[in-house]
Amino acid sequence: MIQAEIQNLIREVLEKVTLPAQNISIEEGKPGESAWFSVEVSEPHYFLARGGEGLSALNHLIRKITESRSGDTEVGEILVDIGGFQKKRIESVRAIAHMMAERARYFKSNIEIDPMPAFERRIVHEFLSGEKDLKTESEGTGATRRVIIKYLGDPGMTI
Repeated sequence: MIQAEIQNLIREVLEKVTLPAQNISIEEGKPGESAWFSVEVSEPHYFLARGGEGLSALNHLIRKITESRSGDTEVGEILVDIGGFQKKRIESVRAIAHMMAERARYFKSNIEIDPMPAFERRIVHEFLSGEKDLKTESEGTGATRRVIIKYLGDPGMTI
């Protein structure tokens, strides 16, 4: 689906829940990256309460409808953001990943991050993917699934 169709889909879904969008803007990214749709609604608290559960549900719904309509299960990442909540959350998760990575290096041991949703775990994996002395893995199931940052040692040191 093209971005204009997704924009219309977001507008349709929000009208169905009686919170019509006042404005939907598309933030262009590099090809292959996430498509960001920044949405303004009159009452954002319905989506942002309880840690953004409503916004997560809206994102899931938009993604599933987009996959269904396009017939493609490999639709690129679509992110609907209300009030900058997603951007703030991503920066917060990156800050946690950085802090825990430094802790793993300092203590030269594996560090577990508290359980988090798949989207946030993916942010941690991507954020730390270029680190030579660390490796990330997800462990656990369901709501207890979390990222383990494994310290591999200093790649420049030999014994």
